[in-house]
Amino acid sequence: MNKKVFLAILACSSIFVITNCGSKNSQTDADINKNRIEKVKTDSVKMQTVSRKLELSSTLEGYETMKVSPSLTGNIEHIFVDVGDYVSAGQMLVRMDQNKYNSAKLAYTNANIEFERVKALKETNTVSQQTFDQAKLGYDQTKENLNFLTENTFVKARFSGVVSAKNYIDGELYSGMPILVLTQINVLKALISIPENFYPLVKKGMTVKIKSDIYKNEEFSAKIETVYPTIDPSTHTFNAKVKIINSGNKLRPGMFVRVNLDLGETEAKVIPYQAVLKLIGSNERFVFIDNGGVAKRTSVKLGERYNENVEILSDKINVGDMIVVVGQAKLVDGSKIEVVK
Repeated sequence: MNKKVFLAILACSSIFVITNCGSKNSQTDADINKNRIEKVKTDSVKMQTVSRKLELSSTLEGYETMKVSPSLTGNIEHIFVDVGDYVSAGQMLVRMDQNKYNSAKLAYTNANIEFERVKALKETNTVSQQTFDQAKLGYDQTKENLNFLTENTFVKARFSGVVSAKNYIDGELYSGMPILVLTQINVLKALISIPENFYPLVKKGMTVKIKSDIYKNEEFSAKIETVYPTIDPSTHTFNAKVKIINSGNKLRPGMFVRVNLDLGETEAKVIPYQAVLKLIGSNERFVFIDNGGVAKRTSVKLGERYNENVEILSDKINVGDMIVVVGQAKLVDGSKIEVVK
């Protein structure tokens, strides 16, 4: 036989043998993986009576803020207050240039005199209804204009508070930036974001406690004034506005605080916290359920943690289901399992 032909036949035979041997070994390994039984420990899903207490962070704001911005331009004659001054409701804050006000006052005085004259004549039917209507219209317009200029020339505080900003001095031309900023401090507010699963429990008028690191041993009482009716789809939270009566004015706008809500006791579906796994690279949490000796991977949404247990907010998991609590890290969906004590 030709030597080259013999070597070619020998090489093909070797490849055939190696290929068949490799296939046999791979199939054996797959069978081993498929039939492997992982030993695990399980615990059941239970209902537990829990106390619903939330601590949420927020920043205090003045309940009202007034930007002193008159609706007309002109020179600022005098500013009566300075930053840090406490003012009362109705107190004069700013007096603007009075030229427009004086002109409007004169026009109103003349219109009032004319209207009173025409009204007296109308009572004796000496003037027509049209003349009377024109006189009254002139009076009403000048009165409205005078009221507007009075309000914007002699600017007063709408509420009691503290002057928190001053942007001009006497004699400067007012150009649109607020002359002053008045902030209410005897009443404050805080906006809190609450997880959506607590929406049915949060009610208007509910009492909450405010804590600040500045006053470590004190709590300040407050009430929920508004529960906003919509849920933020990106954060799955809803907002509530808290109103704080700031007795003694200890708290200040801008302070960081913690708002504590006591929502009472309720029944919660819980599992051991150690059973929960996190998918790497995402926020997804999941557990493995013992489904007749087969591990079933199930995504879960977590609620509050209560010591060693955590609340499960998922309709896919029911009370009595057996959850893998030891050995779950080596499982995949469909793994065969054996529960050991």
